[in-house]
Amino acid sequence: SRLKTLYIKNMVCNKCIMVVEGLFIKHGYKPISVFLGEVHLTESPNVKANDLIKNELVSYGFSLIDDRKSQLISVTKAEVIKWIQDYNFTNTPLKFSVFIENKLGKDYTYLSNLFSDVEGQTLEQYLILQRIEKVKELLVYDELSLSDIAIKTGFSSGAHLSTQFKKVTG
Repeated sequence: SRLKTLYIKNMVCNKCIMVVEGLFIKHGYKPISVFLGEVHLTESPNVKANDLIKNELVSYGFSLIDDRKSQLISVTKAEVIKWIQDYNFTNTPLKFSVFIENKLGKDYTYLSNLFSDVEGQTLEQYLILQRIEKVKELLVYDELSLSDIAIKTGFSSGAHLSTQFKKVTG
């Protein structure tokens, strides 16, 4: 049978993945895999189950995404978050634009323009916001210096990080 992928808006962490996976299991659909923004099933939920799942997703702050452009934006957002969580910035730097083009097989300019049109902010602004969220997480949970956090999150220096942090958070 053919793999069915559903796209879910607002999945941003591992806890989100657990909640969404549990929701599908509760309604009798064991996902093959669940990633940020995506659920892979062997079959589509029937109409009744689909409506129940949609309503329950909304109650948790998520939603099913139906149109292709919104799906691409959702996947792009998930890849931004994965990149920030997983990329080792201390090695040879890889430009985000190259990473996202390779990952999604789409031109960066196209993705960036689509993102701006749909989200009302640039892809670069979204990337910076997500990097700052990671910085906040590291400030709270790690015992790293500001310079180490800057390196770990891809900022050129502690001063650059401080400037961006202040710009974003006020």
